[in-house]
Formats: sequence, structure tokens, C-alpha cells
Amino acid sequence: MNPSTATGTVAVPPLVAACTSPAALRTIPKAALAELAENIRDFLVGAVCATGGHLGPNLGVVELTIALHRVFDSPRDVLLFDIGHQAYVHKLLTGRAAGFDALRQEGGLSGYPSRLESEHDVIENSHASTALSYADGLVKAHALAERTDRAVVAVIGDGAMTGGMAWEALNNIAAAPGRPVIIVLNDNGRSYAPTTGALAAHLTRLRSPVGEPARKHNMFASLGLAYVGPVDGHDIGALEEALRRARSVGRPAIVHVVTVKGKGYAYAEEDQADRFHAVGVTDPATGRPAPALRHPRVCAPRSWTSLFAGELLALARERQDVVAVTASMLRPTGLHLMAEAFPSRVFDVGIAEQHAVASAAGLATGGYHPVVALYSAFLCRALDQALMDVALHRLPVTFVLDRAGVTGPDGPSHHGMWDVSALAIVPGMRICAPRDAARLRELLREAADVGDGPTCLRIPKDTAGEEIPALARMDGMDILHRSTGHFLDVLLVATGPTIRPALDAARVLETEEGIGSTVVDPRWLLPVNPALVHLAARHNLVITAEDNTRTGGFGSHLALACTDAGITVPVHPLGLPSAFLPHATRTSLLAQAGLDADGITKAVLAARYHLHRHTVTPQYLDQARRPQ
Repeated sequence: MNPSTATGTVAVPPLVAACTSPAALRTIPKAALAELAENIRDFLVGAVCATGGHLGPNLGVVELTIALHRVFDSPRDVLLFDIGHQAYVHKLLTGRAAGFDALRQEGGLSGYPSRLESEHDVIENSHASTALSYADGLVKAHALAERTDRAVVAVIGDGAMTGGMAWEALNNIAAAPGRPVIIVLNDNGRSYAPTTGALAAHLTRLRSPVGEPARKHNMFASLGLAYVGPVDGHDIGALEEALRRARSVGRPAIVHVVTVKGKGYAYAEEDQADRFHAVGVTDPATGRPAPALRHPRVCAPRSWTSLFAGELLALARERQDVVAVTASMLRPTGLHLMAEAFPSRVFDVGIAEQHAVASAAGLATGGYHPVVALYSAFLCRALDQALMDVALHRLPVTFVLDRAGVTGPDGPSHHGMWDVSALAIVPGMRICAPRDAARLRELLREAADVGDGPTCLRIPKDTAGEEIPALARMDGMDILHRSTGHFLDVLLVATGPTIRPALDAARVLETEEGIGSTVVDPRWLLPVNPALVHLAARHNLVITAEDNTRTGGFGSHLALACTDAGITVPVHPLGLPSAFLPHATRTSLLAQAGLDADGITKAVLAARYHLHRHTVTPQYLDQARRPQ
């Protein structure tokens, strides 16, 4: 392979450029398909290394996607990709090659299927284990509408098959022989990491050359599915034959396709740590981060994930009762360090968040303190378990939510912007957000010391930056800034990553507008600290800033607490809008939401203007004149 350069626009090979649609793909001679596959891999390595994105999963499905679009007629025949991060080849074969120079960048191609981009993207699927349910519903819709001439195909990675939803759907699909869903099981033995559990062992037996009887008596056939395979996932001819056979049986069928993750790019094929599952900007010639991003003489800021990984390992060494649980995200959430040191105390349950949380409840019932590490966006899938299995029983389970807030290039399905709102309804839930590495260390230990209910610690997809010292700690809260020589007019209550811009805004307000302010980090957001309510009462205006949606977020709960206490000070919550945010940089998205220093400054000025214009009272004037 001769990968393209990672700088500048990557040239689109002629054969790839010719694939302006699936119909155009079907005009390419069979003899040229191997060359097309090689061209696609060359292009993907260059393009994805230039922008960052999911590389390994897509290199593994090149031939499979070619075969799918040659056998089925998208969009008349429906192709569903689960998980959607294996859909880059699908994007290429449906005429979107030119957009890869801005892959996952603001205004550019999404890293997942996107209905806004193409009629060939039927669902925007980037959460695992859902495509079989979509397929079940679509084939039912076709039957009701008497559309008997079109196929429904769900391409599901073997890791996604570990999710409970996939088995709920399979239970229904297999029970209805008249609804011919075609399930393409992409078996590469990995999702984000090696596939775990009994399913992985069963698939290993099925693809063993010794297992002819096992193939005839496998779990899928036992459920009533027509089983086709295992098929070499890099042999286009064999794939086309298998797919046509599955379509012809006229009942639910599963095509077991064996592929190699990272196929054709040596660094990705040899990667046992799944570093090439998703990459940042990379030098394709070496497989290492691009030279411009490497500063060997400078100590690079550490990511929140790596900080948590180290602190959890230290905590596990201190306390034998600390165990950890994740849902197929051992390395992405930082649990790998603890797993290496204490393998018997770390449990990866596969892509099964509901089971992960309920299993953690069992561990807590048995006397342990589980730390459940998930991406924030994925916790919503297990809200019922957090509510009814953990909180109802007042169990000490700590949730550590990675990628809380906006994540950037992964787009709307991965922004962790609902967790505070969702968990706020859980009785007894305590939620914290560290502002720096020192607070992460403190808060993780404080969470682990809670023995009568659940706790949650939120960390963003970012580097932690320098420590932000406190002027004082007051009833568990940290006072970070207090204006001198000015009346303390405004209380800025910032959380996690909004604290630095809040401090910058306070300095601008003081030096350029003559407005005095206090900046406080509550550390523990919910339940609202009564001391914070009393502090709010000593100011004329409260502005809160959080990287959660404003709807039901921390700010709204502080406002309610003030109302309940009979305090009339106006509380203006700043946060993310109640909308699905597109993919863009974190900096851009936070600025658009008014969560940078400029946005917070403008919000304070606008709120003060409104307050002066509409609600100036003698009491307000007396307060404004009185030093705090």
C-alpha cells in the first residue's frame, strides 16, 4: 500500500471517483473490483489520517460494502449500518468522496450515516445494537404496505451483537418467517476492543475449519434463521454469492462474514490495542501522530481520561472494595490501567450499558463499590437501571461519565449534554464536575466514600490544563475569584470546563465595566448546596454556566432552590441549547452556545441591563450601594 500524504487534499482515485452512485458501481467490470478495493483503502488511509476518524473498522469492510451495493439496490433496498462508524466506504460508493477532505469538521461530512447527506443514509446510527430493531420495524412496514419487492439489510458488527437490544430484536425477527430481514454479521472479533463473552466464543467456533457440524447446529440456525457462512469478508465474489443466497431464501437470514479490522494497512492490522479504531491527525507513513502534533521537549497537557485512569488505579490500590465496570470501552474510558493491575476486579460486559449498571448494582449489593465508566451519551441507555436498580436500593455506585458536554467531531449522537438533566431526576444522586486534576483526585475519593447512594463524576473530552487554585473553601464550595474595590454585584457559578472562561469573564467585567463579581465552583452540582443558595442571596444577579443542556440542568435546579428558599435574586442559566448539535470543534460549539469568556461577559451585561431597566427597586439600589 502506498498511502497518500496526511497534509492537504487527498486525491480521489479515478475508480473511486467513478462511483457516483451504487448504479455506477454496478457498471464497473468484475475484473476491476480488486483494484477498486485497493484504491478505496489507499484513499481512506490518506483521508482519515488527514482529518482524524474511524480507520480500522472501515478498512475491514471494503469488499463487504462493495458486494452489498452490487447485490442490493440502495435506497430502494434499505441498508442499515450498526455501528455507523463502519459506513465510510458506503459514503464513498454513494458519491461522497469529495467531502472527505472535511470529514468530521464543521460543515463537512459526518463521521456517521447522516440523513442530511444522502438518501442512502436511512438512519443516523452511531449507538450500537439498534439496527436490527430498525430492520424489524421496516420489514413490518413493507409488509403492511405490500412492498414485497425490496430488501431490508442490517450490517451489524460482532461487538454490537453483545448488546441486549440486538437480541430483543433477533428474538422477534427469527419468530416471523414471513418477514425476510437479512442480517450481515461482520465478525472481526472486535468492537472498540476484543469482543467479550459467550457470543465471541461461539463465533470463534463457527469460523473454525473443524466446525462443520457446529455450523449446521449453531445458535442462529436453532433460532430459525437461515444461516449462510462463514464467508471470507475480503472475497467479493464469495460475498455476492452469499448475499444473493440469503435474499433468495425468503425468510430471515444471517450472513456470517469474517473480516480483518484494519485490513490492508499494516499498522492497523497489527494493532492489538485498537489505537487505529479511531485516530487523530496521523502520519500514514509511520502510523504515529502527525509530526506537527508532537512536541517531544514539551510536556503535553494530560487528557481527563488519562488523569482518571491513573487516579482510579491509585484508588484501587488503596481500597480493595473498589471494582470497575464498563461496556466495551475499557481503553476509551481509562479502565485499562486498573484492568492490567487488577484483572479480576474489572468487568467489561460488552456493548450492554443496561446490564453494566444492573450488574454494578449486584456488585454493590455484595459489598463492593463499583465505578461504572461510560461515555456520557451512552449512560442515557441505562437510566432505568440507574433509577430503579441502583438509586431505589440506595446503593453506592459511582458513575464516571467520559466525554461529558460537547465532544466535537463525533456530532449529535456523542455529545454528552443530557446527563445532568437525566440524572437530576434520580433520587439521592450526587453529581460533581472537577475543574482540574487536583479536584478530580479529591472528588473521585469523595464519591467513593459515599455509602448510601449513587454518585456521578463528569469529565470532558479535553485536556485538563493547569490547576486553578481556590481563594477559599466554604461549605464544600471553592471561591475562585472575589472582586476587590467593587461591589459584589454578580455571582458567577461555573462548573467543570466552564470555570476558566467564567474567570476570564469576571476579570473583563471588573477591569472594563467596573462590575464586581464572585466566581464559585460548587464542586458538587446536585443536589444544590444550601450554602450556594445563601451565597446567591448576597448578590444582585446570578449567572450559571454549564456544558449540559439548559433544560433541566444545574442552573435550573439552582433557580428552583432559590425560589423554594424565598430568595428573589434572578438566576440566569447559561448552557447548551435544547437541540442536536452538529459536529464541530469543542471550542466552536461552546462559543456558539455562549459558554466562552465573551459569551459569559455578554450574558452578564445583558442580564444587568434587563434588571436595571425593568426591576430597579429601592431595595435593589440599597443592596447595590452596600459593600459585600
